[in-house]
This record gives sequence, structure tokens and C-alpha cells, in this order.
Amino acid sequence: MKFDKVTKSPVFPPGHEWQFEKRKKVYESDVTAMVRRMREDDSIREDQRVAWERWRNDNSTLKNL
Repeated sequence: MKFDKVTKSPVFPPGHEWQFEKRKKVYESDVTAMVRRMREDDSIREDQRVAWERWRNDNSTLKNL
């Protein structure tokens, strides 16, 4: 699969702090809550989707087998 349109990864200003809230009534670490909040950001979600598609469709690793 060819990727003719590669999107730029999202860039956030230095010192950007993610506002997150832990889930109630279940244990959730700060890191898990922050990652969950980051995945709610549309630009990050799209960037991760494109990265997953590129990785999943990369045939170069199969040539080395």
C-alpha cells in the first residue's frame, strides 16, 4: 500500500498540560487517564490511525523472513 498523503503528527505548545480526570469507582493510574484523554483528541486519534494503517500494511518486514 502506497501512502501518497502522509499527515504531520500533531504538535502541541511547550508546557502543554493535559487535563484529565480519573475514572470513579475503579483503579486508574495517572498515566492511563492521561493516555485515555489524549486519545479523545481528534488530531492524535487520526495520527494514530494513520500510523497503525502504515504499520499494518508494511510489507518490508515480510521480505526479511
